[in-house]
Amino acid sequence: MDILTLLPFIVLIGAMFLMTRSAKKKQQQAAEMRNQMQPGTGVRTIGGMYATVKEVGDDTVLLEVAPGVHAVYAKNAIGAVLDDDEYNRIVHGDTGADAGDGDLPVVPDDASSLVPPADAGDTAAASGDTDDTAKPDLTKKTDADDTARGDVKDGKTDGEGDAK
Repeated sequence: MDILTLLPFIVLIGAMFLMTRSAKKKQQQAAEMRNQMQPGTGVRTIGGMYATVKEVGDDTVLLEVAPGVHAVYAKNAIGAVLDDDEYNRIVHGDTGADAGDGDLPVVPDDASSLVPPADAGDTAAASGDTDDTAKPDLTKKTDADDTARGDVKDGKTDGEGDAK
């Protein structure tokens, strides 16, 4: 056999080895992270729910998902073990002591604060309701309107054809 014919197989085997090795590393890191859980730790499940660990078993974890609401989850269902600061920031909205209030932009609750207030005398001008502008007729026209205006041609209205 020539070395050039074996080269693609060697490259494929090497790539498969590297992929399985990185997958095993990720699995080991996830297992270590799940073993770090202890009561009082904030976690995120693989479904995206945030909870506090109450009890840790061999294969299960008792989580408090809301005050007074407990649920049993498999350890494999824990996606991430969070630091206390990160958990409080996400769940309770705490920004921490080092974050300044002036750093974050103020976001209004509704769009009314984005529009300048209109004065009482300017309401007609602001809304476009002046007497010199004619408003277009945006109502739906019916067949009765067409016949009243005389738009009927040869006893047939528009859209009807002679085809059978």
